[in-house]
Amino acid sequence: MDFLKEEDREIFNLIELEHKRQNEHIELIASENFVSKAVLEAQGSILTNKYAEGYPSKRYYGGCEFIDKIEDLARERLKKLFNVKYVNVQAHSGSSANMAAIRSLINHGDKILGMSLDAGGHLTHGYKLSFSGQDYQSFTYGVNEETGRIDYEEVRKTALEIKPNLIICGASAYPREIDFKKFKEIADECGAYLMADIAHIAGLIATGLHNSPVGYADVITSTTHKTLRGPRGGIIMCNDEELAKKIDRTLFPGCQGGPLEHIIAAKAVAFKEDLEPSYKVYMENVVKNAKALADEFVKLGYKVISGGTDNHLLLIDVKTSKGVTGKEVEDLLQKVNITVNKNSIPGDKERPAYTSGIRLGTPAMTTKGYSEEDFRHVAHIIDEAINNKNDDDYLLKLKEEVIELNKKHPTF
Repeated sequence: MDFLKEEDREIFNLIELEHKRQNEHIELIASENFVSKAVLEAQGSILTNKYAEGYPSKRYYGGCEFIDKIEDLARERLKKLFNVKYVNVQAHSGSSANMAAIRSLINHGDKILGMSLDAGGHLTHGYKLSFSGQDYQSFTYGVNEETGRIDYEEVRKTALEIKPNLIICGASAYPREIDFKKFKEIADECGAYLMADIAHIAGLIATGLHNSPVGYADVITSTTHKTLRGPRGGIIMCNDEELAKKIDRTLFPGCQGGPLEHIIAAKAVAFKEDLEPSYKVYMENVVKNAKALADEFVKLGYKVISGGTDNHLLLIDVKTSKGVTGKEVEDLLQKVNITVNKNSIPGDKERPAYTSGIRLGTPAMTTKGYSEEDFRHVAHIIDEAINNKNDDDYLLKLKEEVIELNKKHPTF
């Protein structure tokens, strides 16, 4: 970054500080990961200079002959990765992918049934402050508060009562496998479209470690960061040609203008990496590490929502376990160089700004090479930090322990 150092020292210094933070912190936010150098190079390439409204061979600007080939490569690799016929790789984010998908399926004012936020759903699944809750009639399903799992019969009863036009399945904080076949049966019974948002579990699905919504969901959306380990962005997939055409029109010009072709190139690089056998090994380790982390917290006496995990994340009820809020734990762990996020849990009585839980994920540190033993060690560091939250000297000792552990696992 020699040019940046010369041209804008303030930004250069802040990036250097963030680089230091990423090297010295244990990153447990489930929606974050570390991309490869190849992805970084593509994302920071000269492709950012090119305007390319439209789609390959159907652009509104000239000079897109190489841009078209790059986007076509991204599309073909994504089709292969998920075994689908039609894809759109232009969405700037998971939220914009969801907006385009929803608008392609239903009309303004129609009914959406999505997972509630405290049960693990996402803002774009019908939350009142999101476009999905403002432009549509929004209804929610949750999980059984005792088991922490989706009760599909309850979802069915709710759907038959509400008669939604669209059911959204998928989550941002749900630690168990989702049964897309059951959701499809419910959608068919009440005459609704089914949309699967697989942003968090895309990597597990791509490698066969989680059942796939392909063949069940009318539309599938995802982000390309998180478990796919690509740049920040979104994708939309389906197997219906007419619906695919509608999705393309809805995303551009309906929701977005010019695509970010440097990001699309980085997506293509990530998809190529995801098709390698080593990526499946990585995802297997992500799941093993999540299970090890969950099991260790159970042994330490914490209330782990649903008793464990089937995927890359887990939820801990810290309010019940230790009498502290999720925000208190998030702020506390920042002092010892561990990054987590506060998170609502099923039946949460705390306000969303405080929460009763925290969400922990294993993708990022698994990328760095953390093992099951390392994650068990991390569970004990977190426990010690909570138990000694008012002892600054002890917290400093834990911070130094984290820094030493991370020296064994550099980012690159």
